[in-house]
Parts: sequence; C-alpha cells; structure tokens
Amino acid sequence: MTLFLLAELLTVLLASILVIVLFNRLRIPAVVGFLITGIIIGPGGLALVKNPGVINALAEIGVMMLLFIIGIEFSLERLQRIQRYFWFGGSLQVLITVAVVSLLSRFLGATVEEAVTYGFLVALSSTAVVLKLLSDRGQVDAPHGQISMGILIFQDMALVPMLALIPLLANLQAVSLTALSGRFLLSLAAVAVVFFVARKVMPVIISVIVRTRIKEIFLMSALLACLGMAYLTSSLGLSLALGAFLAGIIISESYYSHQVVSDILPFKDVFNSLFFVSIGLLLDTRLAWNLGWRVLAVVAGIILVKLGIVFLTVRLLRFNGRVSLLTALGLAQIGEFSFVLAGVARENGLLTGQVFQVFVASSVLTIVLTPMLMEIGPRLAERIRDRSGRPVSPELASIEALSLKDHVIIAGFGLNGRNLARVLKETGISYVIVEINPDTFRSACQGGEPVIFGDASSQVILKEAGLDRARALVVAISDPAGARRAVSTARRLNPEIFIIVRTRFASEIEELYSLGANDVIPEEFETSIEIFVRVLEKYHLPRNIINTQVQIIRSERYGILRGARSSSRRLSEKIYDYLEAGVVETYLVPAESWVAGKTLGEIDLRGKTRVTVIAVVRNEKTHSGPGAEFRLAERDILVLVGDHRAMDEAFAYMGGE
Repeated sequence: MTLFLLAELLTVLLASILVIVLFNRLRIPAVVGFLITGIIIGPGGLALVKNPGVINALAEIGVMMLLFIIGIEFSLERLQRIQRYFWFGGSLQVLITVAVVSLLSRFLGATVEEAVTYGFLVALSSTAVVLKLLSDRGQVDAPHGQISMGILIFQDMALVPMLALIPLLANLQAVSLTALSGRFLLSLAAVAVVFFVARKVMPVIISVIVRTRIKEIFLMSALLACLGMAYLTSSLGLSLALGAFLAGIIISESYYSHQVVSDILPFKDVFNSLFFVSIGLLLDTRLAWNLGWRVLAVVAGIILVKLGIVFLTVRLLRFNGRVSLLTALGLAQIGEFSFVLAGVARENGLLTGQVFQVFVASSVLTIVLTPMLMEIGPRLAERIRDRSGRPVSPELASIEALSLKDHVIIAGFGLNGRNLARVLKETGISYVIVEINPDTFRSACQGGEPVIFGDASSQVILKEAGLDRARALVVAISDPAGARRAVSTARRLNPEIFIIVRTRFASEIEELYSLGANDVIPEEFETSIEIFVRVLEKYHLPRNIINTQVQIIRSERYGILRGARSSSRRLSEKIYDYLEAGVVETYLVPAESWVAGKTLGEIDLRGKTRVTVIAVVRNEKTHSGPGAEFRLAERDILVLVGDHRAMDEAFAYMGGE
C-alpha cells in the first residue's frame, strides 16, 4: 500500500516538472501548468493517478499553508500605501461582482444559494498569476499595478468570510436567525481571542522558543500553530483555511515572522502545487468537451462581467480609461482561491455534477488567457485613451502653465519627481508637474505645486503643460509602456525639447533612445556607478580620472555594464593603466592634528611611507617644493605624490593610526 501511494506521488511530481518546464518556456504561468498536469494524468486524461484521495489530502495541507502565509504577510502597514484601492476599490469590485453574478445566475435558473456561491467564485482573481505578470513587465509600481494589488489583497481577505458563509448557504433553509447570529458571534469571538493571543501571549512564547536557538523547534512550532489553529476552528464548525489564516495573523505580530515565512515557504510551494494538480484531477475532459459551447459561453461571460465591473470600479477611483482598461484586463480571470471555495462548495452540495466541471474548465481557460489579455492591453488602451482630459484644478496648473517658458515638465510626482521639483524650486527654475494618480495629484495640489492631472503620454495633456515652450521633459513614471509613449509623443510634438527618462531596466535603454530620448538613466546602472566610484576613491584615483570613466560609461550607453565586450575591454585597460601608475592626492591637516606645528623633517613622511610632499597650500597661497624645515599648520593642504599602497599608509600615519 505504501509503495502504491509513493508511486502516485512520484507520478504527480514527475509530470509536474515536465509540464512546468514546457510552460515556463512558453511563458505561461505555473498555476496553469499545475492545473494542466492534473488534467493530463487524472481520470479524465491518461488515468495515471487512480487514487486522487492522497493527493487531495496533501493539497488540503497546501491550502492551509497558503492561508497561513497570507495571514503572516497581512499587516496594516503594508496596506497604507494602497489603502484607498484596498478599501474602496476592493470592496466595490467584490460586492458588485457578487451582486451581478448572483442576479444573472438567478435569471438563468439557479437557486439563491447557488447564485451567491457563483458570485463568490467569480469575484476573486488570481493574485499569483497577476502579480507575476506585472512583475515580469515591470508594472507593479505603475498606477494599474498598484490598483490591481489593492483589489487583489482585498479579494484574498474576502476569502475568509466567504469560506465561513458557504456552509451556511448550503443549509440556509435549516438555519435560523438565532443559529446564524450564534455562528457570527462565534466567529467574532474566535477573531477577538486570536488578536488577544497575538498581542499578549504569542510574542512571549516565540521569544522563549527563539532563545533555545534550535531551528527545528522554531519550524515545528510554526507548523503546530498553523495546523493546530486550523484543527481548532474546524472543531468549532468553521473552516480549516480560516484557522490557518488566523494562525498567520498571530505569527505576524512577532519580530520573527519573516523567518517563519522563509522556513515555511518551501513546504507551502510544494503542497500548494499539489492543490492545483488536485483541481486538475477533478476535471472530466470528456464531459467538458461535450459541454464545450457552454464552457466557452461561461468563459466569455466571466471575462466580460469582470472587465465591465473592474473598469467601472477604477473609473470611480478617478483614473482615466487607459488605466481602468489595463487593470480590468489584468483581473478578468478566475483566481486560485476560487478553487478553494469551489472545493468547499462541492463538499456542501452547492457545486455538483456538470456545473463543477464547467467551472473548472472555464476557470482554467480564463487563467490561460490572462497573459494574452495583458499583452494586448496597452494596444487596446491606446485606442480608447482619453483625449479630452482636462486638469482638475486649472487655477493651480494649466493657467500658470500657459505663461511658462523654458520650463521643465516633470512627468510623474513620485520620489524622483518630488526630489527634482525641490531642487528646481531652490534654484529658481520654473516647472510644471503631470500626474495621473488622483491621490498624488491632490497631495501635490495641497502642497501648492503647479500640477496638471492627466496622462503624460497624451498630446492634450502635454500641450496643456506647455511642451512647445518647455526646455526639458523629465519622464519619471513607473510604467515602462507609458514612458515609451510619453517620449514618442513629446518628440513628435517638439523635436527640439531635451528629454530625460528614468527607467529601472537595462532592456529599455536602446528603445527609449530610438524613440527620441536624449538621456536615459537606468536606476540599477547608476547605482553601480556610484558603488564603483566610491571603491575607486578608496584606491585614491584622482577625481578627474574617475569622472572620465563615468563619462565614458554614460557616453557608451552603459555598454560595459550591459556586457558589451569592446566597451568592457577598453575601459578595463584604462583602469589598469591608472592603477599601475602613481597618483596625486591632497590631505587637509585637521584641527588638533599631531602633525600641526611639526616640520616636514620631523614627521619624515617620505621615510615612513614613501610619499612625497610636493606642495603646501596655506591661505590660498601655494608653497612649492617645501623643504624639511617647513613647519606645518592647521588647515594646511598637503599635495602628495606616491603609489596607492603608500598613499594609504600616509593617510593612516598622519591620521594617528
């Protein structure tokens, strides 16, 4: 029997590896790969797994660990930056989706219980798939990326009450108001106890565990908290997943929560993968094929409903059509947590027979279509982009912009935009800001900044900002696609303007130059330059030589840092030449230094360190070739000559080391 179970598990793992390798090359999310793996090896496919019960048991542990990790990562601090998208956007999207899908389902003949369950299933989107695709495209910090993250996190949190409500829906006829109130109060009491334990008890317990310095005990205690709380909530008539989530919240209040995530993550990934495989095992491919038109109709319905609702939600957040469409296309699929709900609904008789098969098949298809939808999103958004956008507060922005000349247009008022605005303000250079995030826009207005609300890639908005009279445009937005469009539009409208673009990715450099940027500043490479400048300074290379190297790297568009062999070879040869030669350095004699008041002969710098003093600058007067009797004073500047090692010794020697 043991060998049989092992054979089942080996089959799942082997098939998963093969499918995931293939899907990774095709750039299809791993979640889809696991679902397809289950379909292929399950009873509806090749029937390689004949006893899915074992896999389902392991998968249930994976779901608990998934909710456990989410509980650990849940914190109010994390939500502060996107709290408006979380509370308003997330709640609006979930509630409207549940309501619309429930009404449609009732119209098509479903019972009230089934209709609400379908609404729960459709309301959730895939956090794993969407955030992975946004990260790959460098759009996590873009407006639609931030909105998507806020809504997705709210959906993850909404899973908890949904899990508690589904068993109640299954017994709605038998549940009295008293029983419902009792269940609600029990849930509140459980949450209250959890937060009390999290604040008062758990920090003490974890501190005791950590003091043992035994890693195995730390890991086992975390697993005990996860599984123990899941068992407790299940015993109270609540779900296993809810208990795991509450256990995660308890651990999150500890200073050691990051270590728990690090230790649990490998287990969570393995068991979570088995969960998606187990969902695929449940699909009857023959039945799904026979129901093909119904599946396609459900897929089309899900995508259209979610597109419309998310688009409306983002518009209500006061974002333009482009951001709304990009967000809607990203969230138009069924989420991984919907499968968790589907499992609970199936156990409670709310999702049976053909309906369950249609749900699984259509859900897999919506996830498969997500990368394609997000790929075509920018092109669709370009067609519907707002072309009549008006600044919300013309008295603060557009009227002033009409009178500006030789000013700087700052596209994006994030950290870089704010820092640039401060410097321009201090130096008396006029500027105008273009910002598409309504929250950032309002904050800038309150700060008295000259700001226009709109998309920096829009011709109307750029003209409103006085692009034809501006001297420079600085594109400092977090949306790579938006930055490219802004550069292209600005160059077409004003061929003479100087355009500087900030980017996070080396792959963007050449394309931005080809679109018309005069200067592209990749953050990762500029950080590298700052690091090597400080290293070379420690080797006492003259500042003019270091500056020359920086200019070479920038003039060659960071060729050495991007691995261009010719650039790398030329620069390395120069650096080695400089390192082998002697250097000239200066040394300021500080106050109360031991060398102050002594002659050059007394300190014997050349004899001690092989460094020669070729000049002394005092009160802006240079004394060349000072002799051994020359007496040093505080604030003297010594001009030194020597090799690198000797220079290090001379600085240490005069510093009293």
